[in-house]
Amino acid sequence: MTEHAHTTIEESAAPAAGGAPVVLTERAARRVAKILSAEPAGTALRIAVEGGGCSGFQYRYDLVQEEPAADDLVLARDGATVLIDPISIPFLDGAEIDFVDDLMGQSFQIRNPNATSSCGCGTSFAL
Repeated sequence: MTEHAHTTIEESAAPAAGGAPVVLTERAARRVAKILSAEPAGTALRIAVEGGGCSGFQYRYDLVQEEPAADDLVLARDGATVLIDPISIPFLDGAEIDFVDDLMGQSFQIRNPNATSSCGCGTSFAL
């Protein structure tokens, strides 16, 4: 049996399962790095897509202290490490992970070309 190493991308874009990049913007990378700087070494932000939310699917954000799984997509940029599990990768094909700080507040936002609709909170979407 051959083991596969996880894919680590040291830039802003990583090819997803279908070949379209998952982009971690500079703003998002800076915010993730700031959050991780207050955490123990080896902590990463894990982003997953799971069933639920008001539109059918929702994004989940977790700080984790774990080694990336062999089939995780690892986005590394400017001191930030973001992990995406293999089940979530196709749902994020071509997506841009950003951090927004505006009058409505601060939040991570995922601009996902696969979503046919989304809710007002920005964490739930439909395909």
